[in-house]
Amino acid sequence: MNVFTEETRLRAREIIARYPADRSRSALLPLLHLVQSEEGYVSPAGVEFCAEVLGLNKAQVGAVATFYTMYKRKPTGDYLVSVCTNTMCDVLGGQAVYDTLAEHLGVGHEETTADGKITLEHAECLAACDYGPVMTVNYDFFDNVEPQGALGVVQELQAGGRPMPTRGARLCTLKEMAVQLAGFADERDGAVADGGPGEPSLRGLRLAEQHGISVPGFDPRTPIRSKAEADRAAAEAKAKAEAEKPAPAAEPATPKAATGSTAPDVKAPDDKSPQVRTAETRQPDARTPVADAPGTKVPTDGPAPAPRDARAAEAAGVAANPPAGDGKPAGDAAGAQERNLKDAEAGTDADGADPADASGTGVRK
Repeated sequence: MNVFTEETRLRAREIIARYPADRSRSALLPLLHLVQSEEGYVSPAGVEFCAEVLGLNKAQVGAVATFYTMYKRKPTGDYLVSVCTNTMCDVLGGQAVYDTLAEHLGVGHEETTADGKITLEHAECLAACDYGPVMTVNYDFFDNVEPQGALGVVQELQAGGRPMPTRGARLCTLKEMAVQLAGFADERDGAVADGGPGEPSLRGLRLAEQHGISVPGFDPRTPIRSKAEADRAAAEAKAKAEAEKPAPAAEPATPKAATGSTAPDVKAPDDKSPQVRTAETRQPDARTPVADAPGTKVPTDGPAPAPRDARAAEAAGVAANPPAGDGKPAGDAAGAQERNLKDAEAGTDADGADPADASGTGVRK
């Protein structure tokens, strides 16, 4: 466990302190980034470290570390080059970009160059289809890349340079990026001053400016308040609302009717939902009324039918429902149908009256 520096341990305590005491295991994700920032991947020692500081077992930590692809389970290079080869980017040439880089670097998916500098990987989707094909270096975007342009980025990395991403701040190593993902600021001088937004991202802003669309009452010069200021303002607003709330009218006390019993009054369980009532009856606690309390109904299960009773009931059902024949529905007797046909042929209805006799006297007019 001595593989981690004291600075990492201090940062681990700081991360855990961000969460409620009874929710400390929620700190596992940033802690995994933290150990990756020191070793370049989540090693068995890193899993053990996270388990120790959070009071978990290693299986629980390992289950999370193997679920997310951002946690690497073997040593990774200083620069993780991810090429999107999913449907949209693939159609636009993403696979050709990947194949060019794989041939140049001499590595395949999730493999690292011999000097330990670059790791190459397929990416299922980098969520930037409008910039496709795209690739990222340590999760910073290079948009609309083509094979030779991507090759130029990789060659600059091999030469010790740090090419500027299409969007975002200047490049950093994977370990430096892991520190940021753990929730700590990039402390490099001017690190977040470089870069800019992508052209498709600005399209909506330009359309809004062109058509005079803006958020009502929005002032872009409004300073962003700190969390402490926002919490203080929210508390003041809540206190003001409570102070302005009218006091509720006092209700006259209603005397309780005497029951003549010394037993405590128990609310009838019929006021509860059937599910709650059944659960409390079958698994009572201190608040569950006793079985003979007024209004209490205890559900009881009847005895299960004996096998011979079940067979008798089944036989009775079969006898009462003979199978259909002649294409008629089951249980449909033929006698009534034949009688109706004869009546129709004789020109009379079921009671012998002439259908044309509107008076109901049975005499044709």
